[in-house]
Amino acid sequence: MLFLLLALVQAALHAALIPDVRAALNEGNFQKAEGLIAAHRQRNGTTPELLEAHSWLGRASLARKQWDQADRYSAETRKMALAALKGRRLDDEKHLPIALGASIEVQGQAMAGRGERSGAVSFLKEELLRWQNTSIRTRIQKNIHLLSLEGTAPPALETKDFVGSKPPPLASLKGKPVLLFFWAHWCSDCKAQSPILTDIKNKYGPKGLQLLGPTQCYGYVAAGDEAPCNREMQYIGDISKIFYGPLALSSPVSGENFKVYGVSTTPTLVLLDKEGVVRLYHPGKMTMEELEPKIEALLQ
Repeated sequence: MLFLLLALVQAALHAALIPDVRAALNEGNFQKAEGLIAAHRQRNGTTPELLEAHSWLGRASLARKQWDQADRYSAETRKMALAALKGRRLDDEKHLPIALGASIEVQGQAMAGRGERSGAVSFLKEELLRWQNTSIRTRIQKNIHLLSLEGTAPPALETKDFVGSKPPPLASLKGKPVLLFFWAHWCSDCKAQSPILTDIKNKYGPKGLQLLGPTQCYGYVAAGDEAPCNREMQYIGDISKIFYGPLALSSPVSGENFKVYGVSTTPTLVLLDKEGVVRLYHPGKMTMEELEPKIEALLQ
């Protein structure tokens, strides 16, 4: 009984580390955050939770545009994460891939912040090859696209499986601007984007704007109930009708689309001009005020 109680207390302490470190960093208190991490290491060693908590030091520095400090923290996180991988696979548990992915992201973005964009893209592409068969592939790809996708041709979309009307190949839409709305059936931010996209479609659809809504299967439906993809696709169709009905989304369903477009954040919005060139790559929600001028510019 005592052993079980001690185990529960230890689990609670492990769980509290990450939010406590993030709270300290939100206050700008790096010294407190480092102290929390050091105390945890002294009690428990270098745990996966510690690695994720440590990765927030780099992310917080990056947000403050403290490039050298972000570099230093990310290098420390990466060194510890690689050492931990000597005894396990990256995706054996949830904290280690988050920590390693963040360290790679921070290093690449810090390099770009210092004006080393081409070097950052080269570094990220090397890491992409190294971690191609792991869960952090998509996150690394996102960061490559953030630095280099705009002004280039987009990756092709897989369209074999879909809900709604059959999606056309991107190449067939040249001559018209295209907005790709990557969404997930569980995503509240995606649902919040729907009214804005409805206004966009009503205003610019008659002027030629095309809208596609790529999504993917996640292995579950309502309330986390596990489901094969064919059953989940029926659920995706239901969600699309309920929350995105006015958009009449044509939605290719493909995990590979999410990987090649680096969609580790939903929604992700990608805008193509009439020549099929990417003019906007934006992980996260956008307001009408942010999105509308981008579309207006393509219709001039």
